[in-house]
Amino acid sequence: MRKRSYDLTANVLIKGGRIIDPSQSVDEISDLLVTDGIITEIKTSIDRPRNSEVFDAEGKIVCPGFIDLHCHLREPGEEHKETIETGTAAAAAGGFTTVCAMPNTFPAMDNQSVVEYVLKKAKETAQIRVLPIGCVTVGRKGKQLSEMSELAELGVIGFSDDGDPVEDPNIMRQALSYSAGLNLPIINHCEVPALVDGASMNEGWVSNRLGLKGMPNSAEEVMVARDLSLAELTGGHIHIAHASTTGTLNLIKAAKARGIRGTCEVTPHHLTLSETLVMGTIEDSFVPLPRNAYDTNAKVNPPLRNQNDVRSMIEGLQNGTIDVIATDHAPHNQVDKTTTFQDAAFGISVLETAFGSLMTLVENGHIDITTLIKKLTADPAKFLGMPIGSLEKGHNADITVFDPSETWIVSPQTFLSKGKNTPIGGSLLKGKIKATFFKGRKIY
Repeated sequence: MRKRSYDLTANVLIKGGRIIDPSQSVDEISDLLVTDGIITEIKTSIDRPRNSEVFDAEGKIVCPGFIDLHCHLREPGEEHKETIETGTAAAAAGGFTTVCAMPNTFPAMDNQSVVEYVLKKAKETAQIRVLPIGCVTVGRKGKQLSEMSELAELGVIGFSDDGDPVEDPNIMRQALSYSAGLNLPIINHCEVPALVDGASMNEGWVSNRLGLKGMPNSAEEVMVARDLSLAELTGGHIHIAHASTTGTLNLIKAAKARGIRGTCEVTPHHLTLSETLVMGTIEDSFVPLPRNAYDTNAKVNPPLRNQNDVRSMIEGLQNGTIDVIATDHAPHNQVDKTTTFQDAAFGISVLETAFGSLMTLVENGHIDITTLIKKLTADPAKFLGMPIGSLEKGHNADITVFDPSETWIVSPQTFLSKGKNTPIGGSLLKGKIKATFFKGRKIY
């Protein structure tokens, strides 16, 4: 095991920052003291204790460490794409102090030994907190429920076959019914396979222009409607992964109004990017395609949708229909992406660009900074039912410090993640992570 490179000091005084903690409705200029990894004091001015380091946060925002409910760390089985070590280093660079690891590993996280392996590797190599998600079905094949109770005892925070949907409605009914007794969510990748077979991007005029088979919005919405109905039937908690369409949000909003236990997440890319990126951002169907058309780094599932859907995602954040922002970090190596668009792997490397991308929503006046922080901290903590995502005294000092005004250029070659697959390389973003503390230790 390599020697970890972060600062091992768990006593730190963070001076003069604007502290924003939505969990406590706090927004003030104050000092924050961490002692032995625990937040012990927040007030206007704190004298430096003898054994504490000082971090100057003047002009910066100090908030709880970000929580990502949905990422792919690829270990075990695909360590050439990412490892728990590299993925959590990337997460720390992005301001995240907790990540939830999806179970589409090889072997899948459908049994005690694999989950224990992930927990052991996380303890040995992770820079931050790693919470595993167990499989809904054995091998993610959709035929037989995994040993959900056994996985719950190990500490999984939910169940998912993400990467694939739970296609059989009877299996989904059983899963929701069983998970209700465990008080854990089923997290579904909602798409009807028959409607997306052979498709590689959103269905619409852009896919027609490029000659690519598209995925219709209904492929997502039909399964969302099914799952919400089954959640109502069973009393289970269904969480819709990476919601991407207007219709999906309408269904979730209506279900919540009826008291159904339905929640959802949205990714940074579905909030900030649209299908035209695949075409090189050209809006006119009669203009010759640019050289950067068919950018495989913009291939993701669910696909980047049209501008109307993007606007709906933003409105969903504003009105509370969307519960949390999650990255769906999906790193790939160059071979997976250096091929035809149809054959390229789905997925974007997101952990290190998520915050900068999301700050464009603040810059453009779509949401305020407190709402953004809340969707990355207090709300996912509430989803998990864990005492994290807060700067309350007595809590672990999981803290993110960022400069909301600093601009930076996305340079994939500098990513700590093994996955350099981003469609926004070279973009200028505003809002830069300056430090990440995990249990009081400065890890970035």
